[in-house]
Order: sequence, then C-alpha cells, then structure tokens
Amino acid sequence: MDQLLAVFISVADKRNFSRAAEELHMTQPAVSQQIQQLEKYIGAKLLLRTNKSVELTKAGNIVYRHAKEINALYKRMTMLVNELNNEPTGPLKIGASYTFGEYVLPHILARMKNLFPNIIPSVQIGNTRDIAKAIIGHEIDVGIVEGEISQRNLAIKTVSTDQMYIVASGNHHNFSNLEVSLEQLEQENWIVREEGSGTRDATEKLFQALQITPQTLMEFGSTQLIKEAVEAGLGISYLSELTFKKERLMGTIRALLVKGTPIKRNFSVITESTELHTKSMNLFIELIENYLKN
Repeated sequence: MDQLLAVFISVADKRNFSRAAEELHMTQPAVSQQIQQLEKYIGAKLLLRTNKSVELTKAGNIVYRHAKEINALYKRMTMLVNELNNEPTGPLKIGASYTFGEYVLPHILARMKNLFPNIIPSVQIGNTRDIAKAIIGHEIDVGIVEGEISQRNLAIKTVSTDQMYIVASGNHHNFSNLEVSLEQLEQENWIVREEGSGTRDATEKLFQALQITPQTLMEFGSTQLIKEAVEAGLGISYLSELTFKKERLMGTIRALLVKGTPIKRNFSVITESTELHTKSMNLFIELIENYLKN
C-alpha cells in the first residue's frame, strides 16, 4: 500500500504521469497501473486526465491529504525505530520565520553540524503563517516562529522571549535623545512587513497599544530590506532587537525612546505532535533552548 500511495502522491504533485514516472524511475504504464490498483482499492476515481495535465477529483483530494500524512508518519516511524540504537542521522526539515531564520538559526545549525554531523538539515524560511501551514502539510518536521500561533492542531513550546523596538536611522533629524511623542510617530512613514508575518502582527498590536494610526505604511517582504530602508532614512519601523544589534553598535540604526516600549514577544518551537519527535528533532530543539539561554 505504501508504494501505491507514494506513486499517487508523485503523480498528484507533478500533475503529470510522465514526470512522475521519471521521478520514481518507473515506466509510465507501470505508474498508470499502480494508480489503477489504488483506485480499485479505494473504490473511487482519484485522477482526471486532461490534455495538459492531471487533476485530482474530490475523492483524490481526500486521499492526497491523508496519503501525505500516512507517508510522513511512515517515514517518522522508520526513523524513530532506527534511532533507538544508533546515532541521530538523516534529513531534518526545518522551517523558520524570517527574524529567527536569518539572525539566529545559522549559529544553531553550525553548532549542530559540529556535534551531530550525520544530521542533514534543510531550511525553509517564510513568515509565521507559512511555517505553520508547512508543519500541518507535512512539508517540514519542526518550525521556529515568533509571535502568536492560532492553529490548534500544533504542539507549541515557547523557548525564548524577544524585545521589539521602534527604530529609526541614526541620522534621523526629527528625533533627539528625548522621548518621542505619539503625534510624531503617527506623522512618520512606517516600513512594515507583509501580512502573515509575526513581525507584522506585532506591529499591528503596537499600533493598537499606543492608539496610533500612522498616515503612511510601506510594506516590505524582508527584514533586511526594512533595515536598509531605515538606515537610508526612508522611514521608521518596529523590529526585533536581534535584527539590528550590529547597526545599533555602528550607530546607523537607533532605538527610539517611546513610552510603553520595548515590548516582549515569544519565540516558539512548533511541531505536529509532541509524541512523534525523532532524536534529531529533540536534539535540535535542545540546541535552540541552550543557545537562547546563553
């Protein structure tokens, strides 16, 4: 059955029998035969062939979602059994939101490489919402995100807190070392992350907490791009302390004195379940906790 499901997932992903056969190192007739066997077993038509591609039927969509879950559980089961008497090894699919992924994760991966060279990490960087979806879709094993997670079917473990500051260019002429008024903040051009980002959610909550409505918002999809824009004097932003440590020391970005800030938020590890952690996952989470403590 696992072979039939693997073939079906490949065809569904590729939307093409020929490309699926190439990926699976099978002939196209063999792939078609496997799909027919699965459809006979399920008792429903799963795929519809068109001139250009292959489409999933309603039954096919149901089987596809469950097949992905079964496939992920099978792989994890095999890995858990193998790890009982062996060193942690094999692939570890990691997802991280931009702040953590770009400024903290590389140091943790370097540490893991030194301690556990047989663990092979792959990394997906995205906003918090994307990483949560990837966990649910069995695309990654473990995620590290900032802010709040709304999905109920995820295991969430807070591993650290983060401080958020309103920041401006070190040469911004409108700000002295005195406390900045709310009226000044409203008149400034704000550079913010895209919707779905943990940093964007934190920014929206900041506006609510301070009861301000900025006149101008510019939406950028990268924290690094936001920092460059702030340094250039394009506007102000709301960023994690982790992201502008170097620029703060150099004096190119400054944290503004605003009543009610900085504000803390959480960094959390998210997984599909607390019961199905591989040894590699547990070691990785332990490395995260140790690094953040220090």
